[in-house]
Amino acid sequence: MSQDDNVSAEIPDWSREQVRSFWDAGPKLLRSIRRYQTAKKRGGVWAAISARYWVIIHRFWSIVSQCEIHLHTKIGGGLRIPHPQGIILHPDVEIGVNCMIFQQVTLSGPVVMGGHVDVGAGAKLMAPLRVADHSTIGANAVVTKDVLLGQTVVGVPAKPI
Repeated sequence: MSQDDNVSAEIPDWSREQVRSFWDAGPKLLRSIRRYQTAKKRGGVWAAISARYWVIIHRFWSIVSQCEIHLHTKIGGGLRIPHPQGIILHPDVEIGVNCMIFQQVTLSGPVVMGGHVDVGAGAKLMAPLRVADHSTIGANAVVTKDVLLGQTVVGVPAKPI
């Protein structure tokens, strides 16, 4: 996990969410969330039928990946979840563009992540808190305080390095 200076914190890179194979659980789960949200916004009978279909698809990929991401979670474009196993996101979480979340991550309560934030495997972010753009949360870190712009935090409790 390394910070790439070329990744934008404002402009989503939709190629990061591209489905690459049938069992690509992370992108498939994200696609079901995005299509559900689009159908709900559209309204109407066909949109309601479409939304129900995407709920079923979402449940399937949630079970496959053992991942809990609520259908109404605000997720910026370009989210990468390369290993979605065990990720738990509270419905009030807001995720900025081009973020990356690894396996076994928990975001509890109203956590607001800026753009281009990388969250290492097993990290726990305990709300309420904000994580600024271009930040990195180390593996297994327990974050209880706000993370500043470009900061890297590690440890239990998480401290900047």
